[in-house]
Amino acid sequence: MLKRFLAYYKPHKLIFTLDMLASLLVAMIAIVYPMITREMLKEYIPNENYRMIVIAGVGLLGIYLVRMLLNYFIQYYGHVMGVRMQAEMRSDMFNHLEKLPFSFYDNHETGKIMSRMTNDLMDISELAHHGPENLLISSVSVVISCVYLCSIEWRLTLIIFLCVPLLVAIAMTLRKKMRDAFMRSRQSVAEINASLESSISGIRVTKAFNNADKEKEKFEEGNTSFVRARRDAYKAMGQFHSATAFVTDIFNVVVLIAGGLFVYNGAIDVADYSAFFLAVNMFISPVMTLINFTEQYQNGVTGFSRFLEIMDAEPEEDAPDAVDVGELSGKIELRDVVYAYDDEKDVLNGISLTVEKGKKFALVGPSGGGKTTICHLIPHFYNLTSGEILIDGYDIRSLSRESLRRNIGIVQQDIYLFNASIRDNILYGRLNATEDEVIEAAKRANIHDYIMTLEKGYDTVIGERGVRLSGGQKQRLSIARVFLKNPPILILDEATSALDNTTEILIQSALDELCEGRTTLVVAHRLSTIKNADEIAVIAGGLVAESGTHDELVAAGGIYADLYKLQFRANSV
Repeated sequence: MLKRFLAYYKPHKLIFTLDMLASLLVAMIAIVYPMITREMLKEYIPNENYRMIVIAGVGLLGIYLVRMLLNYFIQYYGHVMGVRMQAEMRSDMFNHLEKLPFSFYDNHETGKIMSRMTNDLMDISELAHHGPENLLISSVSVVISCVYLCSIEWRLTLIIFLCVPLLVAIAMTLRKKMRDAFMRSRQSVAEINASLESSISGIRVTKAFNNADKEKEKFEEGNTSFVRARRDAYKAMGQFHSATAFVTDIFNVVVLIAGGLFVYNGAIDVADYSAFFLAVNMFISPVMTLINFTEQYQNGVTGFSRFLEIMDAEPEEDAPDAVDVGELSGKIELRDVVYAYDDEKDVLNGISLTVEKGKKFALVGPSGGGKTTICHLIPHFYNLTSGEILIDGYDIRSLSRESLRRNIGIVQQDIYLFNASIRDNILYGRLNATEDEVIEAAKRANIHDYIMTLEKGYDTVIGERGVRLSGGQKQRLSIARVFLKNPPILILDEATSALDNTTEILIQSALDELCEGRTTLVVAHRLSTIKNADEIAVIAGGLVAESGTHDELVAAGGIYADLYKLQFRANSV
C-alpha cells in the first residue's frame, strides 16, 4: 500500500523536494532561540556587551523573517501539491469506476462511492501534504534538540529521556483502538451519504405516498449510528490525547525538579538551566506533533485503504486477443446459456435461441424469468456462467466490449437522462454528430416539435434525470439517442410499459421506425405490442418454455395463450 501511495508523489518531485528542504530549514531554525538565549545569559548580559545583544536580536528577527517565508512556501505549495494528488486520485478512481462491471454497482450504493471520492480523498490529501512535513520537521527537531540538550548536561538529558518509553507505550496501546474507531466512523458517514442520496432521489415518491416520516426514521437511524460511531472515535481519541498530554506534562515536572537540583549542586548555571528548559519545550513540541499526527495518519490510511478497495475491484477486461469487430450484421445466437447473479440460484438454466438478421424477436413471460438478464448478457454487461452468445458467428467474449456495444442500441423502461441540455442528451448517442443529425434524430423520434415550443429549444436543461419532462417525452429523447447511434442491433426492454395507452401509441410509431432494418430483441408485458414479431419466446424459470409466432402460440394453448387471453379479457372490461 505504501508503494502505491508514494507513486502519487512522482509527478510532483520538484515541489516535494523544495517542500522538504523548506521543512528541514524550519526545523533547524527552531534551535536558534535557545542557543541565543544561552549566549545572552552567559556572555552578552554579564559582560554588558550591548552591541552583541542588539546584533543577536536583529539577527534572530531576520531568521524569523526567513522562517515566515519558508512557512508560507510550505503551507501554500504543500497544500497545492496535496490537492493535485487528490485530483489525480479522484481522476484515477473515476476512470476505474467507468471500467467496472454492472455487478459492482449491483452491490455498492452510489452514496458510499461518492463518500470515498470526496471525504476519503480529502483526508488522503491532508496526509500527503502534512505527513512528510510533520515527520521531517518533528524528527529533525527531536534530533537537534537531543544533541543540544546533551551538550548542556547529558545526565539531565538522560533523565528526561526516561519518560519517552512511557509516552511510546501509551501511544502504541491506544493507537489501534483509535484506528478501528475511526474506520467505523468513516463507514457510518458513507452509510449516511447513501441514505441521503436515496431519499433525495426518491423525494417525489416520498411525497406522493406521504411517507416523509418513514424517510426521517431511516435517516435518523443512520444519523444515530453516525453519532454513536463518532462518539466512540472521539472517546478513543480523547483517551489517546489526554494520556499522552499527561506524560508530556511529566516532562516539565521532571525538568523543573531535576534541573533545579542540578543548579543547586552547581552542575549547571542559571543560563544553562534556562536554555535547557527552552530546548526541552522544543523537544516536547515535535514529540506532541508526532503523537497528534497519528490521528491524521489514521484518517489518511483509512481513506487510502477505502480508495484501494475501489481501485482493486476487478474492471471489465476484454480477452487478450479480443478484436474490434467493426460493423455487425445482427444475427444473434444463444447456446445453452447459464447465468447466476453472485453465485445464487441460476437465473438462466440453459437458454438456446436464434434471432435472425433484421428480424424482430420478442421475449415474454412472468417477471423474474430471465428476460432482462438476456438483454444484459448480449452487450456483455455480465460474464456468462456457461454457454455461448454469438453475434454473426463471433463469440461475444472474443470481441472488444467497445466494438460490441457500438453495434447495440438499448431503450429501457427506466430511462436515465443527464442534468444537461436536450441537445447534450441526444448527442450521448453519438458525440461527434452534427446539429442537423441531432435534429433529424429528434424528428424521427417525434420529439422535435415539442422541443421547438421550448424557449431555449435544444439548449433547454431538463433537470436531474429529466425531471422537467413527462414520461413520454423522456422516452422519446432516449429513442432519439438510438436513432443518432444507428446501431444494427436494437434491444427494447419494456420500453413502453410505464406509459399510458395514448402515449404508448404515439411512441410505438417511433419505435416501429427505429426497428426497421435492424435485428430487434423486444421484452414486453403488453402482448399487443409484439403480435407482429417474427418470433416470440416465452421465458419462464430460466428456460424457453415455448416459442413461435403469435398465431402459433395462441393456437398451441400454452403459457402464451393464457397470458394473451388474460390481457385480452382485462382490456375488454
